[in-house]
Amino acid sequence: MARRTLIQKLEILADAAKYDASCASSGSRKRNSVGTNGIGSTEGMGICHSYAPDGRCISLLKILLTNFCIFDCRYCINRSSSNVQRERFSVEEVVKLTLDFYKRNYIEGLFLSSGIIRSPNYTMEQLLEVARSLREDHGFRGYIHLKTIAEADPELIRLAGKHADRLSVNVELPSEQGLTHYAPEKSGQTIRKAMADIRYEIDNVKDAKASRILKRAKPPAFAPGGQSTQMIVGADASSDADILNSSARLYAGYGLKRVYYSAYSPVPDASADLPPIRPPLIREHRLYQADWMFRFYGFTTAEITSVADNGMLDLDVDPKLSWALRNRGLFPMDINRASYKELLRIPGLGPTSAKRIVAARRHTRLTLDDLGRIVRSLKTVRPFITASGWSPGKLTDTADLKQRFLPAPKQLDLFT
Repeated sequence: MARRTLIQKLEILADAAKYDASCASSGSRKRNSVGTNGIGSTEGMGICHSYAPDGRCISLLKILLTNFCIFDCRYCINRSSSNVQRERFSVEEVVKLTLDFYKRNYIEGLFLSSGIIRSPNYTMEQLLEVARSLREDHGFRGYIHLKTIAEADPELIRLAGKHADRLSVNVELPSEQGLTHYAPEKSGQTIRKAMADIRYEIDNVKDAKASRILKRAKPPAFAPGGQSTQMIVGADASSDADILNSSARLYAGYGLKRVYYSAYSPVPDASADLPPIRPPLIREHRLYQADWMFRFYGFTTAEITSVADNGMLDLDVDPKLSWALRNRGLFPMDINRASYKELLRIPGLGPTSAKRIVAARRHTRLTLDDLGRIVRSLKTVRPFITASGWSPGKLTDTADLKQRFLPAPKQLDLFT
């Protein structure tokens, strides 16, 4: 077989990386990272979007070092028994691609993951060498996100944090039972240990910065963008409640910046106990909305999952609206008197609009028209609030209130 060119390798290993959701692809039209879009497009050849520690949205080259793997995780397209095209980059090739894309202003950084080749330590050494070479040999100051290998020597992961802006360790599945069943070569305890080691190093740097006296004693940085993880949704029998409770423990225990949810994609020649079709993508979306609720809106996971039927979130409406519909006795709320925390519980209001309301009402009593200039749409907010000159009357208690928020049914074309 003829040796593949660098671009042909890129097509294979960028496509293989699309299953890793730990690099957000905000605004991307589709998940497939290979197509006719061209290298400069944000939707092809492994270009994804993520967020820097300062909040900037940045474009990253998202690739695998290799899709060869000695592990046989049954839900993974790149498992050892999978019949897929295999390829591998050298360290020098990844460095070259990153610098070439960066110089042409296609990307602002690199997201690098890998299948496990030879051993976890060997693979982690290769990932580490890419980051070290970019930083030390080429003076690269762009963003680097490294997917670490949980089974590797902790010292290798510690060294990776010296060069990477963010590290991530995938927990893979929401439950220990699911991981044991579908990926027996992996250990939940080993994964959590790696995450704990990363948090320990991050906390050490924070403590050193807080206690330093002399400016010249500034401690070396360690993964300033923190750590994240990915959880596959729909491969095992875990409910949305199980997933959210697992995420809450991860956030609390390891100080994660993000838990990414990735809808399971059916793999070729899959075992009979794996789903034959992928779960609806709206389920993944609802989990992100629920995740946002307990991270930024002050909801507890118990409150969010209390409205879940058999542990599953409502796919028809977002979880915040679902919670409000189940707790109508708390509404309507007066936007001129409600506290900031209470405003965050009103459907259609987020932190930015809640802060604007609190600031604006210091000068005047807000009307519905005033609120309309603050929020994107009044449709969701109106049944749950009172304002100067506005009351929803019996609207809040209307039996079919939920139906008002559902999209209108699509009428099929006569020739469809």
